Amino acid sequence: MRVPWFAAALLCSGPALAQTRIDSINTNFRWLGPDDKIIVERYDDPRVGGVSCYLSRAETGGIKGGLGFAEDPSRFSIACRAVATVTMPPSLPKTEIIAFSQASLFFKTFQIHRSLDPEKHVLVYTVVSTKLINGSPFNSISVVPTDVR
Repeated sequence: MRVPWFAAALLCSGPALAQTRIDSINTNFRWLGPDDKIIVERYDDPRVGGVSCYLSRAETGGIKGGLGFAEDPSRFSIACRAVATVTMPPSLPKTEIIAFSQASLFFKTFQIHRSLDPEKHVLVYTVVSTKLINGSPFNSISVVPTDVR
């Protein structure tokens, strides 16, 4: 994840950043600067114990990518799983942004949203690409059963 020092202050007040980078897979060789990559990161739900989300996303390389000025494409996937007993707090909001990842210097992020479907007893996690002005219709979804009946 490319986060310049002057943008770090802006990020500290928002949701948690990726807790663990799992892998970085080269997809396109670049003569100058780093290669294009697929980044795999794990995000643990900060309010629901026992749930982790794995996000894979494209990261642009080259000179702009190496300097942190490239805008990463809106290509991503999410898979969320119960990795331990799911523990939900009683005051869990029906919907909440639980994490994000920067996709450009200031204007684009990938956000992970959590929604509660109480009728089916599942948590629905959706990752979307956002921009300061125009968002993107690209999204990916994953569902985790809560076993709460």
